[in-house]
Amino acid sequence: MRIVVLAGGIGGARFLRGLKAAEPAADITVIGNTGDDIHLFGLKVCPDLDTVMYTLGGGIHEEQGWGRADETFAVKEELAAYGVGPEWFGLGDRDFATHIVRTQMLGAGYPLSAVTEALCARWKPGVRLIPMSDDRVETHVLVELDGTRKAVHFQEYWVRLRASVPAHAVVPVGAEGAKPAPGVLEAIAEADVILFPPSNPVVSVGTILAVPGVREAIAEAGVPVVGLSPIIGGSPVRGMADKVLAAVGVESTAAAVAAHYGSGLLDGWLVDTVDAGAVEEVEAAGIRCRAVPLLMADLDATTRMAREALTLAEEVRA
Repeated sequence: MRIVVLAGGIGGARFLRGLKAAEPAADITVIGNTGDDIHLFGLKVCPDLDTVMYTLGGGIHEEQGWGRADETFAVKEELAAYGVGPEWFGLGDRDFATHIVRTQMLGAGYPLSAVTEALCARWKPGVRLIPMSDDRVETHVLVELDGTRKAVHFQEYWVRLRASVPAHAVVPVGAEGAKPAPGVLEAIAEADVILFPPSNPVVSVGTILAVPGVREAIAEAGVPVVGLSPIIGGSPVRGMADKVLAAVGVESTAAAVAAHYGSGLLDGWLVDTVDAGAVEEVEAAGIRCRAVPLLMADLDATTRMAREALTLAEEVRA
């Protein structure tokens, strides 16, 4: 089975771990969000790609869901002693090594897709991880600070501000002129199933879909496209997805997120059992829907979620 997954960071990475357990023989291609990428200390940092790579490769900090296990922060402390910031972004010493290697390779002329493949050669995540684009795309958020509207990088909004101020707009800067990375459209065209994990529908999956050609390729693939709701009982499973959903005019409900993707893209949608009342509404919009437990409490629960997604895909196919 050839499966394509559009993944953000923590939610996407943890779902992928369950998917691998559910279908160990599957050929899985992960199209990773790069809208969260940021340049810090002269280095190219790719948080979502690294979270997928570390999680599936056994190097992730399990409690945080991001960053390296057994991390130290000597370099960050030394930079702070020199007065060099930003101090709000926590790069650890082990993590620095990944960003140094990436930046050196990019500087030598290798595209991000080739660099990601080289990094994965060490981590062996068991999936093919491809950035959505080799071109620079960065998600910015329009906020109001001290009475003035300004655009800030998504990482600043999410990490430094903790989404504590309303987002007035979310813009994937550079997406309009970006091209899908080599292998992205080919993987979609050859897929048997396409999955949207419970990643952020605006700044993760949504940013991938903003790259010209990706949404169209998925819509025309002719295979089941199944998503899992990142909203349970009107609240995000993790993080602050409700803040960016509000910025694009979408309610923080499982049914509203399904409508946001649309029946022209989604064939199937899984909601949590607490949102079983939304099944009829989603199906009335032309999307097959089922209510199943969607909390990724552990690997077994996540594996069951992945199996439910694949079962729903088979129903759609039939």
